[in-house]
This record gives sequence, structure tokens and C-alpha cells, in this order.
Amino acid sequence: MTDTIDRTTLLSNASGEEPETLCSYYRQMVLIRRFEERAAQGYTQAKVGGYCHLNLGEEATVVGLMAALRPTDYLFTNYREHGYAIAKGIEPNRVMAELYGRSTGTSKGWGGSMHMYDTGTRLLGGYGIVGGQLPLAVGAALAIDYRGGDDMVMCQMGDGTTNIGAFHESLNLAALWRLPVVFVVINNNLGMGTTVEKASAEPELHKRAAAYRMTGERVDGTDVLAVRDAARRLVEAARTEGKPALLEAVSHRLKGHSVVDPAKYRSETEVAAAHQADPLTLFKETLLRVGAVDEDGAAALEESAQQEADAAVAFADSSPHPEVSTLFDYTYATPVPGESRRLPADPLF
Repeated sequence: MTDTIDRTTLLSNASGEEPETLCSYYRQMVLIRRFEERAAQGYTQAKVGGYCHLNLGEEATVVGLMAALRPTDYLFTNYREHGYAIAKGIEPNRVMAELYGRSTGTSKGWGGSMHMYDTGTRLLGGYGIVGGQLPLAVGAALAIDYRGGDDMVMCQMGDGTTNIGAFHESLNLAALWRLPVVFVVINNNLGMGTTVEKASAEPELHKRAAAYRMTGERVDGTDVLAVRDAARRLVEAARTEGKPALLEAVSHRLKGHSVVDPAKYRSETEVAAAHQADPLTLFKETLLRVGAVDEDGAAALEESAQQEADAAVAFADSSPHPEVSTLFDYTYATPVPGESRRLPADPLF
């Protein structure tokens, strides 16, 4: 996997930005990094149950994409979504509490790491089924179009999702019906442990949009400003002209597919390349070079982000577990006659 934008582009992009904006993006990126590090720690301490997939190495992509959306725009993601939840506006406390399975979490502790959901910020999942979010995102875009609103939908996925049927069906319908949706592929070159080149006959995934006469673009996922600008352009075309699009953000995954994956399928050279492209390091160096912040200012931003991540852990630790009596509360949206609410230890009659 090669970078799509020369490193000098990040410096050029940053030179025209307000220092406050650059510092805000950097702090968000650091917050997501520290949050994910604490999430990994919580998993090893058996405080986080189920599966846990982290955004480590993809922080620039996450922050850039969310900076392109309005608060009222909808977001659908896959199961690697903690950073997206935070950048979309959900309090880190509630995100960590959901990981810990506590009742103060975004899904009251029943969803866990892979199933963030928050109607207030319009993050409509968090989906554990690969590609499960795509048809639903198209449905949400259809609802917006039907009602005549000016919101839009962003649908994030991993590179492995581009090989399943729901991907093609969803892009086809979105193009046919001119729906306000932007599909975003996070290409870290690995669908779990299989490289894109070994899984896709067309490894430049944005080119798949051409099959549906849809705009397809590729962007350097380690450049938060390039991601934001590309996403903004496609988002506005989807919103105002009904032009769906496919954006491919190329970034690196610093760790394995999930917390428990040792990633032995990657060579030492590949691991080193990923760390050399660490978006936090690159962006901090850029901010220092353009004078947006000095070393002390950067350290203060980093300390603030660390404190917020630590506070999220403390909040989750002190939050209550869901009551057993609520186990069946959300099985159905409305009451169902004869619904069984019997627990394993309860008598049959």
C-alpha cells in the first residue's frame, strides 16, 4: 500500500488553516488515541466484554470525515466505531460506559463495543455484521429524499466489505435513485488478515464506483485536512444534487484486527511503515512547523486529552450494571402477546 498524497501536501494544507482549527483536530485525534489505548487496557482487565476493534492509526480519517458533516447528518459505521462516536459528538464517558457494559452507556450497556447507537447525534450504529450497515444507510437516505430534507448520510466500512453483495446492491440503488449518501471505505490494506490485493481483482477500491456511474475518489487517510476537504466536496454534492459517491481513505491499522489479534500476518517492514505513517506524529510535526502551536501548547493538548480519556474510564468503572430485570426490555419495539421473559433459572411454569 502506498501513500496517495505527498507529505508536503499536509504542510501546504495546514498553512492556510486557522490555528484554532488545527489544534482542535489534533486534540480530537489524541483523545481518540488515548481513549482506544484505555479501551485496550480495559479489555485485558476483563472489564470490556465481547469483541473490541480499535481505531488506532486511523484517527486522521475519523476526525476528517466527521468534520465534513453537519450535526444533523446521519452516520452508519461498522464495528470499529469508538472514534467515530466521539468525533460525532457522543461524550467519551458514555462511549466507554458502553464498552464496559454499564447502564450509562450509549445503548444502556447492552450493545457493547460493536453496537454504538445514539439518536441524539444521529449515529445509527455500530454493526457487527460485515456490510450490514449499507442497506440501512441507503434506506435512511431514501427517507431523507422522500421527505424532502437537506440532511445526508455517511456510511463507513472496511475494505473487506467491498466484496460482498450488499455493497454492490446498495451502491446500485443509491445511484439509480440519486440518494444523498456518501460511502466511505477505510482501506488499511487488510480485510482481517488478507491483503486487498489478494481479495480484490481491483485493489483500487474507489474505482468500483465507476460501475454505477458514481463519483469515486481516493484520499490519504493520514492527512486529516485532505480527508475533510474530499469528504466535504462529496457530502455537499450528495446533499444538494443527489449525487452519491464512494470515497476511499487509505490509512494504516497500527494493531491487529481486534484487541486479541497479534497480527502475525504482517512483516516487520509493514509494521514499521505503519508506525512511520502515524497520523498523530505527522500532524503534530506539521502544527509545529506552521506555528499553530509550540511544544508546550501541544503537550497541554495531549495532557487534556489524556485526562478526558482517564475520566471516561473512571465514569465507566463507577457506573452501574444493567438490572437483570431489564434483559428483555428491548427485544421488541412494541409489546408482543405471549412474549417470554423467562430467565434460565426460572421455573418453566
